[in-house]
Parts: sequence; C-alpha cells; structure tokens
Amino acid sequence: MSRSSHKERVLRIVSLLRSGTKNMAKPAACEVVRLYGKNPFLVLISCLLSLRTKDTVSLPASIRLFSLAQTPKSFLFLDRSLIEKLIYPVGFYRQKAQQIHALCAQLLEHYQGTVPTTKEGLLLLDGVGPKTANLVLGQGFGIPAICVDTHVHRISNRLGLVTTQTPEETERELSKIVPKQYWIELNTLLVMWGQNQCTPLSPWCSSCPLKGLCPQEGVKKNR
Repeated sequence: MSRSSHKERVLRIVSLLRSGTKNMAKPAACEVVRLYGKNPFLVLISCLLSLRTKDTVSLPASIRLFSLAQTPKSFLFLDRSLIEKLIYPVGFYRQKAQQIHALCAQLLEHYQGTVPTTKEGLLLLDGVGPKTANLVLGQGFGIPAICVDTHVHRISNRLGLVTTQTPEETERELSKIVPKQYWIELNTLLVMWGQNQCTPLSPWCSSCPLKGLCPQEGVKKNR
C-alpha cells in the first residue's frame, strides 16, 4: 500500500474512532489537562503515576496529590511517606514517591523548576522514557508528538498500519503515515479504544466499527 493510501486509511480510522469514543472516559492525562489546564509538570507527574497502573487508580491518586502540591518546590516540602500515602494504591507507589522527590530536585537544580520543552531534554529526567516524554510534549505543551503506549502499539499492528516489534519502531513508522495534526489526538483515541473495544486478549471485533478496515493482524481470539 502506498504512503498516500495509508494516510487516507488513517484519516478514515481517526474519523471512526472519534465517533466511537464519544461516550468513553478520557485517559488520565487528558483529565489532568481538563482539571488543571496545560501544565507540563502536572502532566509529567500524572504520567509517572500511571505507569503500570490503570487510569481508574492513577487519576484519583494524582488529584489527591495535586490537592497539596502543584510545583516541584512544593512537592519537596511533602514528606515522602505522605506522598506514598496519597498515591497508594498505584503500582510501585513507594518507588514512585522516591522518584517524584528525585525528579523535583532535578528540575529545580538543573532547569529552574521548569519542565524541558524537547524530547531530548525530557529523556534526561529521572524515570522518563519515550512514551512519557511524548505524552508531556503533546498534552502538556501542545507540541505534536506520537505517544506510543501498549494500546497504540497493539492496535496499530492489528490494523496493519505498521508491522513492528517495539513501541519505538511503531512511533517511527506512524510518524511517516499519520499527518502531524493528528499525532497528539491519536494516542487519546487509541488508548480509549484499547481500554474498551480493542482489548488485549479478546477484542470486541464483532461490534467494532473498524471491522471493515481491520485485517485483525495477530488476533487469535475475539468476541
């Protein structure tokens, strides 16, 4: 399939996903932006809390935490034990409380308390990988970036948009066929779709509006 044909298919998929996700809960990062505005630091912290944790757990934890602190300096005034209590039961909450303190100290020492505005700068921060960096760029700064988490990687391959083994490969290949104006939105749409429709083990293919566009690559069992 030519690159132009891929782009036409992507636009059709985006249109169908917009309709199909209207009544679905937004991902945690989107809710943080809705509640607190485009605040890169809060998006960063909420994203770190969401790693290996469901949004239904990490979002309330973020809100509890942000009720007491919303800047790197104010976070350092909180005892680590209090942070642990506020974010429990997110996965690895003790390690994440320690990581938050270390990250805030790093931001204050090296970045005057502000979050870097480039992917390269974000990747220098403690505990920040490509997925987190791209999510902060997109949701926190409004800078086009393709955030590839497990849902984006899985669904992009199932749809046959890419044939990749790693999220990094998926990001690179999607950037070739997805128009830049959809880079930020793509993660939001596919995360909602992955949580509700195109689930990991047994996706709801029979009721999926993308069925006619999806070759179901790698799907062994569906409903």
